[in-house]
Amino acid sequence: LFLLTISLIGRRFGPTAAGWLAGLPLVTGPILFLLALEYGNAFAARAAVGALAGVLASLAFTTTYARLAQRRTWAGTLPWALATWALCTSLLALVDFEWWSAALLALASVALAPRFFPSVTAPLHANPMPPRELMLRMATGAALTLAVSAGAPHLGVRLSGLLTVFPVLSVVLSVATHRTNGPAFTAALLRGLAHGMYAFTAFCLMIALAL
Repeated sequence: LFLLTISLIGRRFGPTAAGWLAGLPLVTGPILFLLALEYGNAFAARAAVGALAGVLASLAFTTTYARLAQRRTWAGTLPWALATWALCTSLLALVDFEWWSAALLALASVALAPRFFPSVTAPLHANPMPPRELMLRMATGAALTLAVSAGAPHLGVRLSGLLTVFPVLSVVLSVATHRTNGPAFTAALLRGLAHGMYAFTAFCLMIALAL
């Protein structure tokens, strides 16, 4: 439903507004809640710290996709963007972050990410989408969310937190927008998402500290 909302807002108000909303912790928040219920507050607090560090990997995906999309199709762009996310996540998993170091890394990543996006002029409004396209976005997002939710608890506390920041919404929106509205609109949407990660960072930091 959230993907439907983002799609409709992008169609009415443009890619930047849609990107801001896509930065909300609509996947990470529920997973951290379930981790707290199942494994306790201490586990969820450490996972929230991992999620903070994972902001870097998430933004690495979005910047890579936005740049490569300007000269490739979505099928030639998505594997490279996912590989970049996987590489960053693997390296981050080697470090035992404290809340303050993870927060500093996340804030630095969000502050610097806009500089790596391509300079494009996107149309103000998205092209009309058939109902089938919207349903495909919603189904894909739900499937990825279920997969991440099922896999996160079985990977240990450090990887659990990093996996909660798997770019579910970014993957769905990047591919769908690239197919229907072109590379410039996609880059503008992902740049808006990068700015929206300030809210995501604040959320994960407060969860880590409160728990």
